[in-house]
Amino acid sequence: MASGIEEIIEEIEEYVDVCKPSAFSPSKIIVNRDELESLLEELRTKTPEEIKRYQKIISNKEAILADAQNKADAIIAQAQIQTNELVSEHQIMQQAYAKANEIIMLATKNAQDMLDKATEDANSIRMGAITYTDDLLNTIESVISNSMETTQARTETFMQTMQGYLDIVVSNRQELVPQEVAQPEPSVKQPQPVEPQETEEAASDDNVPALDIPESFFNKE
Repeated sequence: MASGIEEIIEEIEEYVDVCKPSAFSPSKIIVNRDELESLLEELRTKTPEEIKRYQKIISNKEAILADAQNKADAIIAQAQIQTNELVSEHQIMQQAYAKANEIIMLATKNAQDMLDKATEDANSIRMGAITYTDDLLNTIESVISNSMETTQARTETFMQTMQGYLDIVVSNRQELVPQEVAQPEPSVKQPQPVEPQETEEAASDDNVPALDIPESFFNKE
């Protein structure tokens, strides 16, 4: 929208355009003095008002610019505060991450130490159990070996005793067979007790079974 001064200036320009040129000089025109002075007077009248309006606009512009600057400064200040808060939060997060990593590393080390100690204890207990079991089996092996030797000695002694009794029985049976030629009645052999061959283990053991054979079995009337 054009201002009053601009409108008057446009009217003056239009007036000049419609004025007739001078007959003596084409660059000059013939104007109506009264009409031109009227336009100039109107221009003088409206100029202060336009200046005041422009001053008001300029003042308003400065106020708008000042308000905009204040708002911009407030936005920048708020952004700075938020930036500082973000930086602070970032630093706190970094510290928290570092602390968490430290705790994780310490917990991992403690867990590994506990695992190593448990493994070492388990191996120690295992070796102790193996050693104890081996000693126990060695003792059992010795007991079984000694028992086998003792049993074998007892068995040999028992077999020798039985063989002696068997020989006596066979001999007595042979004497019961009739002879073609009369011969003096042979006397019945008295069984001679067979002395068992005792080993140290057998001699010291009273558990060897003894045959209780009546003496009349060997004496016939």
